[in-house]
Amino acid sequence: MKLEMDEGHSAVRTAVSEFADKEIAPHAAEIDRSGEYPKANMEKLAALGYMGIMVPKENGGAGLDSMAYAIIVEEISRRCAATGALLTVHNSFAPLMIMNYGTPEQISRYVPPLARGEVYGGFAGTEPEAGSDLGSMSSTAVLEGDHYVINGTKTFITGGPVAGTIIVFAKTDPGAGARGITAFIVEKSFKGFKVGDLLEKMGIHGSHTSELIFTDMEVPKENVLGKMGDGFKMALAAIDGGRVGIAAQAVGIAQAALDEAVKYSKTRVQFGAPIASLQAIQWQIAEMATRIEASRLLTYKAAYLKDKGGRFGKDAAMAKLLSSETAVWCANSSLQIHGGYGYMKDHAIERIYRDAKITEIYEGTSEVQKLVISSSLLR
Repeated sequence: MKLEMDEGHSAVRTAVSEFADKEIAPHAAEIDRSGEYPKANMEKLAALGYMGIMVPKENGGAGLDSMAYAIIVEEISRRCAATGALLTVHNSFAPLMIMNYGTPEQISRYVPPLARGEVYGGFAGTEPEAGSDLGSMSSTAVLEGDHYVINGTKTFITGGPVAGTIIVFAKTDPGAGARGITAFIVEKSFKGFKVGDLLEKMGIHGSHTSELIFTDMEVPKENVLGKMGDGFKMALAAIDGGRVGIAAQAVGIAQAALDEAVKYSKTRVQFGAPIASLQAIQWQIAEMATRIEASRLLTYKAAYLKDKGGRFGKDAAMAKLLSSETAVWCANSSLQIHGGYGYMKDHAIERIYRDAKITEIYEGTSEVQKLVISSSLLR
């Protein structure tokens, strides 16, 4: 594995960084304040091909690899974590799962609109009583003639209110536990589909999160994704890839926290000199930078292994664990450097501090990552 970026990935970073500085960063504070869905941001990302980063060009995507994906998510999240969350969830799940498991008909029908950003893609696995324990979900799918009837409630669905094509998991054989879970491609227009409550969150306000409620929802049987009973395995595989994206998001948030700490410490004068001249501040900034670089390299390693086609689940979990905890630690450290001003909403670090915490929770909590890592080492 090379530790330096090749020309292609360096070019991606330069391009997305310039774009994000100009088009994303200026609107981040207002998106957080208003809580409005960043429609303009998503449309601009779609115009660049970033709503189908890893989808082949012949299917409407950008045809880039996981490393490029990690770089793009990192740089967007560095400016606006809410936009970064929407970007990574869309790219990690619906289009790729349909590409990986779908029939030719499913691919041709659903993937190009997703890859072009004409439709937002959702992933509906979590339920009120089934979070980390996805196998305990209670949603059911019963075959009736030429369609399945799905009943259940999903929660914490990123982009739920705007998603048009959603990968939904339900039990087709309730007695089989996790082996009885099947994946379905669901359209929001299907009879019995309803967006539930919009959930108010601590951070990433523009990334709308909601319940999805299915009441006798009718799904054509040709919309079964993959094999019957393989839904749980498919979900876990997709989540491995999703953790690369969340790790990259966390690195971006951590970098934003460091950026703010460096900027503030150079301009804040106390006792006749900028606080950047104080060794206590210097050491804190040095540790922030070191933790971020370690997190970034571990994230890139996971992306590299994914691109090589080998096992990367343990590495993705390590990257997600370290990067998310680094984001929270750096946000806290940066806010401490800001002192009382950091607690005020007119300073970016206040938003960054709130945005960072979710990275330790979604796509599996830090505790779940430790289970994944230790299981890989002890089996």
